[in-house]
Amino acid sequence: NNVAEGVAALRDQSLRVSIDSFNPREIEPAAQAGAELVLSVNSTNREAACDWNCEVVVVPDDPSHLPSMWDTVEFLSERGVRIRLDPILEPIGFGFAASLGRYLDTRRRYPDAEIFMGIGNLTELTDADSAAINVLLLGFCQELGIRGVLTTQVVHWARSAVLECALARQLVYHAVSQRVLPKHLEPRLIPLRGQPPAPLGEDDLNRLAAQIRDHNYRLFAEQDAIHLLSSDLHLQDSDPFVLFERLLATDPKNIDPRHAFYLGFEMSKALTALTLSKDYHQDEALDWGYLTRPETSHRHRSNQRP
Repeated sequence: NNVAEGVAALRDQSLRVSIDSFNPREIEPAAQAGAELVLSVNSTNREAACDWNCEVVVVPDDPSHLPSMWDTVEFLSERGVRIRLDPILEPIGFGFAASLGRYLDTRRRYPDAEIFMGIGNLTELTDADSAAINVLLLGFCQELGIRGVLTTQVVHWARSAVLECALARQLVYHAVSQRVLPKHLEPRLIPLRGQPPAPLGEDDLNRLAAQIRDHNYRLFAEQDAIHLLSSDLHLQDSDPFVLFERLLATDPKNIDPRHAFYLGFEMSKALTALTLSKDYHQDEALDWGYLTRPETSHRHRSNQRP
């Protein structure tokens, strides 16, 4: 059986395995090969589940009819089958709000039961970056005592969902257990905006320009403009191309192709920071939270060149 071979191969790598199927012919060999969890069981396959000797996720026959799940819960509990309950999270526009209510109903009926939520039903099926959605869903799970979730990384905007959940679960656990707001605790989960900029202001920029004695260029992004400072020079514009043309108009003696590329690269980062109200620091990577890619500074590169 290919399913059994696949499960056995994963178990040989010391990985824990679940199987997502309603078909007993697929589930039984997978369970015998070491699968620990079956997704899912309802009235159609619950009799077979009694022989699998593993934990199963119980779902309703119809998501809108919870009593069908209660019946399967009672059937399996009487036979000693280990279970988790999943009322099924539904996508926005297809019963999302009602499905959240079913999780509340399930917790009220079974205050000590293990509950399971397939959060990928929202992150994969909503045109929105998944990080904030995962935080909200895991916050709901933390408050309700839901300790198992299923997520996937299939659609492009959810390709880092597992990492997001790893960070989010720590954030919401701390917030709920310590009774504090989940704010200013995990900046890595704010990849788009990041921390607020700390502008110098026009007066300080002018003062700095007056103090510079060398002809190296300092770049700043604030007041909706990119500022270029050097000895006796303070140029600014919201358009990097215009700013570079203004620099060339001063007839600089230190702009070679390598330096021009460097300034263009830094101005591009500065414009991105302005667009998103992010903090910009020359020769440093923009802060994209958990998506940040380390950057070797121009100065360090220059020191490494023979």
